[in-house]
Amino acid sequence: MANPELAIIPQHVAIIMDGNGRWANKRGLPRTIGHTKGVEAVRETVKAAGDAGVRYLTLFAFSSENWTRPEAEVHDLLGLLRRFIRRDLAELHRENIRIRVIGERENLRGDILPLLLEAEDTTRHNTGLTLVIAFNYGARNEIARAFAKLARDIESGALKASDIDVDSISRSLDTAGIPDPDLIIRTSGEERLSNFLLWQAAYSELVFLPDYWPDFDRNLFFEALKIFASRDRRFGGLSNKTAAVGG
Repeated sequence: MANPELAIIPQHVAIIMDGNGRWANKRGLPRTIGHTKGVEAVRETVKAAGDAGVRYLTLFAFSSENWTRPEAEVHDLLGLLRRFIRRDLAELHRENIRIRVIGERENLRGDILPLLLEAEDTTRHNTGLTLVIAFNYGARNEIARAFAKLARDIESGALKASDIDVDSISRSLDTAGIPDPDLIIRTSGEERLSNFLLWQAAYSELVFLPDYWPDFDRNLFFEALKIFASRDRRFGGLSNKTAAVGG
């Protein structure tokens, strides 16, 4: 159910979940505890997004650069992903939530890819909120893979170079069929996209919050939605307010 205080609800919200480690360090705790608390924030955010009437929620779960972190931390992060899917998949399915995964799938180790595929297959026909998990994801890699696909289509004769346009590129991305994010939220006070949805973010509204991700909750989610609702989205044209007064 949509929040009656919000006049405008974004169709697609994407979140860079940042600050787990710093949240833990600030409390003198192992970074693992910060990641564990971050999973709790994920659960609350998915519920809040559904209640708000958001149709797509994309979470930056694991970047292609995260593999360079200490091996023990990578092991812990993958373990949390495994537990999240195994523990929460049935409930997400009952809630009519569809899961989609974006990111590089080749060379994923062990049981991670089968688990991600299981989550997608199990929820494929659900019609509620679409939860997009960006795993082993990097926007530059995504764009490079899209252009490689288009190049192969040209080589095979399935496509002409003159056919390549914005729409054909968008259809070749991992997010094909998913609308571009209206709102991108980043926690922890950092103000950059960090190789996240670079193509899709062309006209996204950006909201940067100082709070670390483990502290993110329903109230902060709706605070970000209220900030979004206050923005004047022009998409390169005139402001609605300016147009209304003939400016």
